[in-house]
Amino acid sequence: MAKKVAVLAVNPVNGYGLFQYLEAFFENGIYYKVFAVSDKKEIKTNSGISLIVDNIIANLKGHEDEFDAVVFSCGDAMPIFSQNAQQPYNVDLMEIIKTFGEKGKIMIGHCAGAMMFDFAGVTKGKKVAVHPLAKLAIQNGTATDKKTEIDGNLFTAQDENTIWSMMPQIIEALK
Repeated sequence: MAKKVAVLAVNPVNGYGLFQYLEAFFENGIYYKVFAVSDKKEIKTNSGISLIVDNIIANLKGHEDEFDAVVFSCGDAMPIFSQNAQQPYNVDLMEIIKTFGEKGKIMIGHCAGAMMFDFAGVTKGKKVAVHPLAKLAIQNGTATDKKTEIDGNLFTAQDENTIWSMMPQIIEALK
């Protein structure tokens, strides 16, 4: 039986990245729910398209064991994350990422995904692919120059344009 995936979508989310995951999961019969990293279910893509997702991140907290994997779908909200790090939805985001990591669950992310995994303290001893502008922020893991990195339970891509190259391994791990 396929694993269950919690997809975390920042607001605004990179639609191209988000929809690559969702389409691949749908086409392969992998159960997923999308959680807005926001206090409301309506978010936007970075191109301005409104989306109403399944739930908000606050409602995932305490229910991490219902999912086998987490996807961090990056977006334009990341450049201003530090200004909003204390928002309840961002506090929940970091706690949820840490919980998934501590439980050794599958963790998938692109762009600043590896940076968020690193901030949550779950990349120690792991290689990660991260957006080149975020490379210096990696303190616990090892940021590489590769387009993608798969290291144990961590699946990371530099950006939305390289997700596709690790998608076969993601699907295999989730089936």
